[in-house]
Amino acid sequence: MTMHVGSGRGTRAAFAAAVVVLLAGCRGATGGGAEEGGRPGEQAATVSPAPVLPSGYGAVFLAVDECSSFGRTSFTEVSCRSERAAARVVARHDGTVRDGPRCPATTDFVLHISEQRPSADEDGDGAVPRGYACMRNLQPPHPGDPGGGGGPRTIVGDCVYDLGDGRVRETACDGGAEREPEFEVDRAVDDRSECPASTALYVRLGGSSPVGCARPV
Repeated sequence: MTMHVGSGRGTRAAFAAAVVVLLAGCRGATGGGAEEGGRPGEQAATVSPAPVLPSGYGAVFLAVDECSSFGRTSFTEVSCRSERAAARVVARHDGTVRDGPRCPATTDFVLHISEQRPSADEDGDGAVPRGYACMRNLQPPHPGDPGGGGGPRTIVGDCVYDLGDGRVRETACDGGAEREPEFEVDRAVDDRSECPASTALYVRLGGSSPVGCARPV
């Protein structure tokens, strides 16, 4: 959740932007489900403002096909050809994750961009709108892949374990994570009645087929 950086865009002034990255911590629930962003238990890192420097990466901060740097506590936009490049933007939307379009299924993590009004910005209007970027790591691991144990969405092929009180949390299907998998989502359907008889757990996935049918592993 690979593309090429556009060229010939000229230079622009990079702007300061406060960003929060919501790393994988997806959960489904029996009768409940996994949501993108803002959930308890998700790890967060604040992205420090970037210095105002000439840049040619694009007209919009972290637009589709652009890349972010490595870092646990801060991220900046960098050229995708740079040794510092860690992840690529696969989708970019204004507003909030809760109210906006869903990220692609195999998104590895989401960067949340707070609204800013710096002295220099991407289009010269004096404002950087609030938004979010759906990111895909340039190199493995890819927690957003089926069975990867993370990402902002729970999808077919993912595994979960029971938290109690009707809640579950995603974990790696290969058993390499801290918690062993207990159930695997083997299909997505419109209604619980469409799940096979072997289904032991229903996981809310969202999207056009919102019910995940999970079997014991």
